[in-house]
Amino acid sequence: MAKKDVEALLIAGGEDKHLRAKYDVPATREEFIVLAATDGYDFTVEELDAVLHESGDVFEKNGNPAKRSIWWT
Repeated sequence: MAKKDVEALLIAGGEDKHLRAKYDVPATREEFIVLAATDGYDFTVEELDAVLHESGDVFEKNGNPAKRSIWWT
């Protein structure tokens, strides 16, 4: 179930630039997960990492301004 929450968040972020911007702010995975919980998504660092690994995505930010490239479209 929790992996489904990770996937749902990544899809939602792919569809909404404001949501992406909100989730580009947290510096750590732990902060990202706390923020996700406030929006009703329930998952752990391990579950987030597993989904990102399976999809070939990387959590770290890149670019200027720094953004994550984890969002699914």
